[in-house]
Amino acid sequence: MEITRKAPLGRPRGFDADEALERAMMVFWEQGYEGASLTDLTHAMGITRKSMYAAFGNKEELFRKALERYTEGPAAYAARALEEPSAREVATAFLAGSVSATTRPGCPAGCLGVQGSLAAGDSGRAAQDALITWRDDGRARLRHRFQQAVDEGDLPPGANPELLARYVMTVSNGIAVQAAGGATRSELQQVADAALRNWPPV
Repeated sequence: MEITRKAPLGRPRGFDADEALERAMMVFWEQGYEGASLTDLTHAMGITRKSMYAAFGNKEELFRKALERYTEGPAAYAARALEEPSAREVATAFLAGSVSATTRPGCPAGCLGVQGSLAAGDSGRAAQDALITWRDDGRARLRHRFQQAVDEGDLPPGANPELLARYVMTVSNGIAVQAAGGATRSELQQVADAALRNWPPV
């Protein structure tokens, strides 16, 4: 959506908030919360600091909005995976999506939700807490879906939905770390396939 009427001083005419947020997301994804300076962000977004604050709030608020965009964009595979008809297909789609998202051409390697702020000083604590909550929410959604699979008889009665959810998230997070370290899509897909050979791992 283009905003062209009476733009505040410093914001270019035709300022595209969606495009600016996309660019900010890429900076946070590549550099992490604390590694991304305001200069890096405003330069990538093509706006002044004053315009950034007016359109998105402070750096922390911009980060939260960028994380929402990441969830709806590159990480949308997670929500789609939950709609698969069986628990095994959920886990398969989730890990395949993780491999694809963390090795996407034209994007930073790894996962914004994993690497965005694993270690943080005081200035990054809010971002770190936001990412912990983001990852916990993802695990909770998987746990709920796997509990549904137990209730429907798709998983055996003794299956532990919390353990299965933590297992899938741990493999997914490891895929992201390996991708950031240079592992290829093919190598990571082999890891995802191996992780599901004995599904469910109980």
